[in-house]
Amino acid sequence: MPDAADVDGLTVGQVSTRLGVTVRALHHWDEVGLARPSLRTAAGYRLYTAGDLERLHRIVVYRELGLGLDRIQAILDDSAADVVVALRAQRAQVAERIDRLQQLITGLDRMIEAHERGLLLTVEQQAAIFGPEWNPADPARARQRYGDTVQWRQYAERSAARGPEEWQAVADAVADLDRALADAMDAGVTPGSPEANQLVERHREVFTSSYFPLTRQMQVCLGRMFEDDPGYAAHYDGIRAGLATWFRRSIDASARAHGIDPDTATWQ
Repeated sequence: MPDAADVDGLTVGQVSTRLGVTVRALHHWDEVGLARPSLRTAAGYRLYTAGDLERLHRIVVYRELGLGLDRIQAILDDSAADVVVALRAQRAQVAERIDRLQQLITGLDRMIEAHERGLLLTVEQQAAIFGPEWNPADPARARQRYGDTVQWRQYAERSAARGPEEWQAVADAVADLDRALADAMDAGVTPGSPEANQLVERHREVFTSSYFPLTRQMQVCLGRMFEDDPGYAAHYDGIRAGLATWFRRSIDASARAHGIDPDTATWQ
């Protein structure tokens, strides 16, 4: 075997530095027969010739294009292999991958915006869906007040996946529930009765599917807000006079039936 000093070639380390590939990769390509160095020193060290480097350059290029080692070897060793066909097929796969990544970017942008804004609707869309009583400044206030909570994150994740049609379905479900509450109060349904408890459970289900999971204790806290907060009280009492109080009492009665003391319930 010729001595290293007499051979016009590069060692594995030198090739690794020149091509920007690892020594381990060069050893693997040697082992599988993809790119074997043409020469070795008397001590058994691999030496790459100019022809070897040309083949390695092509391998690196094809690898960067996403081709697998088996496909690269077929292109390099099979004179009948159609390189253009292989590259077109790889281009189609890359284009599909780019499309998937673009969809992922779009989804991430919506998720970021939903965490920052809450509702991903224009002011005009909000007015059309939620009615003239809706204040488009409410989402920003909610973000400022609840933005650091788990519930806001859950709400934002749902909001990111919703457009006007999905929000219209939410608004319709809430409106249907409000009418059912008013009809029950008009009919003399008393808090704690099976009919009232069924409506309380329906409210929890509608809220959970619309915004974020609502526990019974959290529902009690909401009931207090419905009665005490001027905005919420105006909403319910605008549907029927006294509805805010009737609904809060119904929520409290249902909570007691499930072993929860409304006076000590907390947001959990």
